[in-house]
Amino acid sequence: MSRIAHIVTPLFVPADRPERFEKAARSGADAVILDLEDAVPPGGKDAARAALHAGFTDLPVIVRINAAGTPWHEDDLAALARLPIAAIMLPKAGHGAALARVAAVAPVIALVETVRGIAEVRGMASGGHVARLAFGSVDYAADLGCDHVRSALAAARAEVLVASRLADLPQPLDGVTTDVTDPAATQDDARHARALGFGGKLLIHPRQVTPARAGFRPGGDEIAWAERVLGSGDGAAAVDGAMVDEPVRLRARRLLDRAERLAAIEP
Repeated sequence: MSRIAHIVTPLFVPADRPERFEKAARSGADAVILDLEDAVPPGGKDAARAALHAGFTDLPVIVRINAAGTPWHEDDLAALARLPIAAIMLPKAGHGAALARVAAVAPVIALVETVRGIAEVRGMASGGHVARLAFGSVDYAADLGCDHVRSALAAARAEVLVASRLADLPQPLDGVTTDVTDPAATQDDARHARALGFGGKLLIHPRQVTPARAGFRPGGDEIAWAERVLGSGDGAAAVDGAMVDEPVRLRARRLLDRAERLAAIEP
């Protein structure tokens, strides 16, 4: 569970392209998601499933399966029962028996990407079958009929964050940045996700790994501030002209913990 909880920059790779598995693992990502769903056309599902393996890396290997109710879902689960993977990512996740069925095979990252999923996310998170939540922002926008922009997605993001906190789950993973040509956009999206309370971000191209990590990494000024806060003693104090109490110290501890964990995975 701890490996799943601390993932920050997981990278998708099509499951029908096994020659790319090792490249994804060498990209600097801290987990690899082998994608049996959107990245693989219907005619390639069987071959992709047969190509699955986890021996190409020591990183956590996650497999995104096809959604419950699709023709490929049960065969995906049967194949994964024989593989030493870190987690299964369940797309189009909702509150119901499908989560328990998947959780019997491996820990579940529930990809919440429909309007119904957002409506049911608190029950999902608290039901005992989910290891971590992820927000599928692109599919959610398509389902709702809204633009894939921050203002339109704010309420759904907030619901995923609140559901995770109420269920004492790790900070969730935010959705993808669709522009793979602009590192600044990925970094800015990652910084925005971190500011909201997300603990990581789904990535779709190796060139997004470095800017995403930079977006989640606390800066030097933030680290220095956190160290001053934790050095201010107990009870109420003043640091840099602002009041400091235990909630502020908690934020400082979390910030330093994030900085330490990201430093540990720097290539």
